[in-house]
Amino acid sequence: MRAAVLVNAYIRSAGMLRQAERVAEELRLLGVETEIVRNGTFLSNVSENEITYPQNYDFIVYLDKDKYLPRMLERSGLRLFNSAKAVEDCDDKMLTCIALAGGGVNLPDTVPAPLCYYADAHVPRGFLRGVGERLGFPLIAKKSFGSWGMDVRLIGNEQELAAVAEEFRLFPHLYQKRVGKPGEDYRILVVGGKAIACMKRKNEGDFRSNIEAGGKGEKAVPPPAFFETAERCARILQLDYCGVDILDEEGTPYVCEVNSNALFNEAERVTGVNVAGAYARYMVNCINGLF
Repeated sequence: MRAAVLVNAYIRSAGMLRQAERVAEELRLLGVETEIVRNGTFLSNVSENEITYPQNYDFIVYLDKDKYLPRMLERSGLRLFNSAKAVEDCDDKMLTCIALAGGGVNLPDTVPAPLCYYADAHVPRGFLRGVGERLGFPLIAKKSFGSWGMDVRLIGNEQELAAVAEEFRLFPHLYQKRVGKPGEDYRILVVGGKAIACMKRKNEGDFRSNIEAGGKGEKAVPPPAFFETAERCARILQLDYCGVDILDEEGTPYVCEVNSNALFNEAERVTGVNVAGAYARYMVNCINGLF
């Protein structure tokens, strides 16, 4: 059995590289011939009116967010972990929210920003008044695409809202009601629909809990509803593996984000759970028809 762990063509993050290495290590221990491959090596292309795939893999662990290549690989008959649609739905935070709405999980009230094409345009003040009235202050602004807490802002008043709206206007973005304690959340990792590890992330110096933004992780066991929420998110989004970030609003779990390629290095360290091993076993079992 052969597999590729596919990463971004321009990958620089040591954490992302380590994640790919861990998955490859665990697959090799299960007897899978595995290599780490960067996007951009022409794994698939359109040739003579057909999508072609010259390599010989049984499956691919897809750790990139490029939305074109995974669809081409799937059209070529390859099994991807995660699927192209699942990755795309998680990469776009508004698509995640739309997919989860009505699915039995709690979501912060959310308002998508209208798309703007013109660099000299200004955000309609009526829209901004509506955002403030609907969500209250403080509220959260996020670009729809981004990782590690980048381009996420805490907005305290109408003036800050107007400034961020002007800054973000040429990018897909959204606004959310702030819930939970600033700088705290739970990262729950789910493999094959089952929650297998959880850490609480805290950041004393920032409202964002992300490890990459200075947060620290510790092993945690929240109430069962938090694990059930994470598992439900994975089922709705049809994810083989994911990390679900959950906010605690006075004991009630609220979904902050769902990450299809969630980094697990810190979670493995603080919980002692072999996340990469669990993911590798799940993938091999799926290919062998045992899951």
